[in-house]
Amino acid sequence: MNFQHTEDRRMLADTLNRFVSEQYGFATRDAIARSAQGFSTELWARFAELGVIGALFDEADGGFGGGGFDISVVFECLGRGLVVEPFLDTLIVGRALARSGNDAQKAMVSSLIDGSQIVALAHGEPDSHYELARVATTRAQRDGNTWTLNGAKAVVQHGEHASHFLVSARTSGDDDAEAGITLFVVPRDATGVNVRGYRKIDGGRAAEVSFDNVALADDALLGSADQGFATLEYAVSCGVLALCAEAVGAMDVAKDYTLDYLRTRKQFGVPIGSFQALQHRMADLLLEIEQARSAVINAAAALDGERTARERAVSAAKYSIGRIGTLVAEECIQLHGGIGMTWELPLAHYAKRLVMIDHQLGDEDHHLERFVALGRG
Repeated sequence: MNFQHTEDRRMLADTLNRFVSEQYGFATRDAIARSAQGFSTELWARFAELGVIGALFDEADGGFGGGGFDISVVFECLGRGLVVEPFLDTLIVGRALARSGNDAQKAMVSSLIDGSQIVALAHGEPDSHYELARVATTRAQRDGNTWTLNGAKAVVQHGEHASHFLVSARTSGDDDAEAGITLFVVPRDATGVNVRGYRKIDGGRAAEVSFDNVALADDALLGSADQGFATLEYAVSCGVLALCAEAVGAMDVAKDYTLDYLRTRKQFGVPIGSFQALQHRMADLLLEIEQARSAVINAAAALDGERTARERAVSAAKYSIGRIGTLVAEECIQLHGGIGMTWELPLAHYAKRLVMIDHQLGDEDHHLERFVALGRG
């Protein structure tokens, strides 16, 4: 199989890497991440103008990419700059809308691609423990032509600024059953929607979102009642692939910072990179990063394939990224010494982001267990 990117993808990567390096330097990124908004509206519009968001969707949905390798190319570049704009939820919600939405919902994808609208996934609950099918505290009941939504969702990325939420609710079945999950597209300004925002440890903002007797019409359903799990699983798989690719981009930058430090930091009159013990540690790290890159390639190739093969490849990649990302964060900081922990050094922020990626959409342990369970059939 040929794993070389197409010319279009190489051009996209070159353009995006150049834009991030020139317009999204660490000082700029740090100011954006710590701002009251948590991302830059201006830069989000410029990303849209460059076609970066459009690359995440196929032509039928108004984009010009949409494949697994398109997602991985974009998010690897974003990972190199620790970009905090709302790409991940735009991808997840947008792919769900394109896959299962009615005409009006599918039409929303164009406003995501041009950057004029921001959406957020409201799925995680405090006691779900990464289990995608566990929807217990958020429930919806039907009364005639109206649904009444109650419950709460945790860690909703960019929830304060989203115009709509994609909400998973239990409409039938047991709390951890795949059947009985229904997806709703809920406007942010609907009566009964309450949002409490806060800063995230690795930059940007998230929110706790609650729903108090929110009245929704049938056209708010995404797909069919009780049948939302398949759409949710597919869309989240796209998000997991994106996170894995982002981690590879961050690993590459952390590696480059560390190699540069080993070449310039001197001890006993020579660069510390000349010490054999440190060379061995760095060589092992480079091999691990290439293994992570291979896992992302495998997941990207499987994204549009059969369901079990896709989910196993995505979970395998997330497991690898969780393990290797933590190793890269630890080794790069240790090879820098005490300076590696300072706030002013970009490396510390890359290490923090790598650790946090492990906890988004399922950690290393969760995906290892899921990979094994999927193999049993």
